[in-house]
Order: sequence, then C-alpha cells, then structure tokens
Amino acid sequence: MYRLTIVLLAAFDAVIAAVVGLAASLAPLTLLWVFGFDGLPDLGTLWPAAGTVWQLGHLVPLAITLPPEYVAAIGVDPAAASFPLSLAPLAFAGFTAVFAARSGRRAADAGSGLVGASAGSVVFAAIATLVAMSARTDVAVADPALAIVLPALVFAVPAVVAAIAAQWDDADAGPVAVVRDRLERARAEEAVRATAAGVAVIAAAVVGLGGLVVVAAVIAGMGEVISLTQAAGVDLVGSLVLALGSFLYLPTLWGWGVAFAAGPGFTLGEGTAIAPGGTDAGIVPGIPILGLLPSGTSPWLLLLGLLPVGVGALAGLIVRRRLRDGAVEDAPVATRAIVAGVLGLLAAGIGALLAVVTSGGIGPGRFERVGPEPGPLALVLGLEVVVGAAILLLSPRGLDGDEMDEAYRDEDRGAFDRAPAPVVFADPAPDPADDVTEDLSDLRGSGGEDPPR
Repeated sequence: MYRLTIVLLAAFDAVIAAVVGLAASLAPLTLLWVFGFDGLPDLGTLWPAAGTVWQLGHLVPLAITLPPEYVAAIGVDPAAASFPLSLAPLAFAGFTAVFAARSGRRAADAGSGLVGASAGSVVFAAIATLVAMSARTDVAVADPALAIVLPALVFAVPAVVAAIAAQWDDADAGPVAVVRDRLERARAEEAVRATAAGVAVIAAAVVGLGGLVVVAAVIAGMGEVISLTQAAGVDLVGSLVLALGSFLYLPTLWGWGVAFAAGPGFTLGEGTAIAPGGTDAGIVPGIPILGLLPSGTSPWLLLLGLLPVGVGALAGLIVRRRLRDGAVEDAPVATRAIVAGVLGLLAAGIGALLAVVTSGGIGPGRFERVGPEPGPLALVLGLEVVVGAAILLLSPRGLDGDEMDEAYRDEDRGAFDRAPAPVVFADPAPDPADDVTEDLSDLRGSGGEDPPR
C-alpha cells in the first residue's frame, strides 16, 4: 500500500476518534439542555462545555472558578470558589487509546506503521489545538500547552507501541528492523521478546484485577449508590446524567481497585485512607458513585495482596516458556534474575502511571487530591510482581511442569523401546498318523487298488 494512502487512513482514524469523543460529551449536554430548560440548545454555550469535558477526559487539568453570583446564591464560602479539577473520566482516554492502537497496528500491517502512527498523532494534536482555541470558558480554564500535548500523547503512545509490536516480526527495513537485528546479533532478541510478553500479561492482569475489585464493590455497595441517587432528588434526566457520569469514571475506579488490591490503597482527600488494612474516609460527598467505597475492613482483605504475586508468577511462567521455546532455556540464573527484575521495574512503572492518571482534584479543601499515590503503589506492586516472577523464573528446572511432562514422555518412550520381544511359539511335533495316511495315498495313486489288509 502506498504511503500516502496509509497517511490518509491514519489521519481519518484520528478524526474519527476525536469526533466520537466530542460527540459523546456533546450529546448528553444537549439532551440535558433540551429536557432541562425546555428550549433549543445554544451551541455557543454547549460547545465550550463539551470541549472542556473532552479535555478533562484526556487528562487535561482544569482550574475551576465559580461565578460570584452563583457563590452568593448557594452560600458557598468565597475561599472555596476556586479549586482544581483534574480527576479525569478515563472512559474518553481509554476509547482514544484503543482506537489509536488499532490504527497503529493497521498501518503496520500495511507496511508503514511508524509513518501511520505519526500521521494520526499529528492530526489528533491539530484537533486538540482547535478544541483548545474554541472551547474556552471563564469557569473552567485549561493550560493551552497541556490542552494540546496531553490529548496528543493519549493518541500517540498507544499508536506507536502497537505499530512497533506489529512490525517487530515482519519489518525488513526501518528503525524497528535495525533494533531487532542488533538484538539478534547480541543474542538478546528472544529475551526481549519474552520480557515483552511478560509485561503484556502483567498489564492485562492488572487491569483485570482492578475490574474484579470494582465488580465486588458494585455487588456490595449498589444499595448505597441507589440511596445516594434517591437522596439527590433529581428527575429522570438528572438520574441519566449521574449514571452517564458514573460510567465515564468507571475506568478511574479500576485504578483505585488496583491500588486497593495491591495494598497501599487510595485517599479521598487529605487525612483519609482507604486500604485493606484500614479505612478512614472521613466525610464522603453525596456523589452516588462514591457509595461503592468500602465502609469497613476485614483481615481477610489482606489476602488480596496475593493476587499481584499471582500476576507476577503468571508472567514468570509465560517468560520461562518463551525462553525455552527460543532454545535458551539453559540461560544462567543471573540472566533469569535480571529478567525478573526488569518485570518488577516495568510493573512498578505500570503502577506509577496508573496512579498518575487515576488521581487528581475534585473540589476545594481536602478534595484537591484524591486517588492513589504513585510512589507507594509503584513500590508495592513492583515488589509483589517481582516476587511472583522470581518464583517461576528462578526455580529449579525440575519444578517446571512442562519440563516434568517432557521427562515423563522421554521415560515412556524409553520404556517402550525396551519392551520385550514378542513370544514366537515353535511348530508342533509331526503326528505319525499323518505319515501313514500319506503313504496309503501314494500306493492308491500308483496301483489304483487298495493294498491288502
């Protein structure tokens, strides 16, 4: 496929990803305006609000300043009229990242992965620039540079990573092929490939772990969520808006679930702690989705820390099998220890990134910082994963299940080869009566008469 075609398709993917995200923020606001104010929507008001929500969903922090008349009407302390809003509804960023990864992989399959990923990233950055220039409000102000760079990174990083992963095996030229060939000459390509597979397993398992905790929280706290929704006194349209907002923040809660399962937990503002070892949430705002937070603790919750260890063990098993398939199963212990350490470091990086994107401010005062802390989550998650990975990577070869199966198969083949030869029975001894019968037959055939008795 021609490079120009690849560039145009990648640019089209970026436009679709941005338009879908903007429409997802504009449509609910339009419905709220129509049914809430019983009038035609004012695009001059709705577009800045939708663009601001889209920016927040792509990790852009906002500085909120409430109008003086609004502050006076609701009786809010003027000191609390300005606060940061940076806790992102990650459903927007998640959709963009998935769409970008799909675009990068498709460009790589067409033969120019990095070119396509770069083109899509440039187009997405241009759209983010247009949104930053046109969607300005006095209530929510975003830094212009961050409003362009952060959405562009949300698209560019997964697109480039997916393109590199897709081109690693098939690329004949270009920077990906050069790096791969150098690693092959250094006899490190199989180890890099196995480590990448282990990191992919860790990332997927960590996301699944957060989802498991959120599902358990929904089962346990759905009654509290319903009670808070009823206490809000909103109509049907308001209930739908609250439900949509909760859905958009669901991936953010996944990150909180990972921090809770790993052990450090997260905070709901200064002086609070929500962790398996203890929960002190303080005064919780009447936001329905916060009804999922645990109200107490139990010693059994400490067993959740074994799940990240299991994630590391699974990654170590995958890496060890990859190394064996690559005919380097006899790698020294030091090499396998380095691989286990790399898995731990990358798991710590995943934990730190997860904490950064799932934390931020939601209001004035102590609510200027909620969510997990990057340092503790990175340290604990990295240690748990490296322990699990080391158990599988550094264990004796005889403890590997596949190697034991192979040994048993070899033993069975040897036993079959040593099986005793089949028993061959000798011919039975001749019967004298048969000889007499043959002689009588010969005499009858020669003389034509029976011999005298």
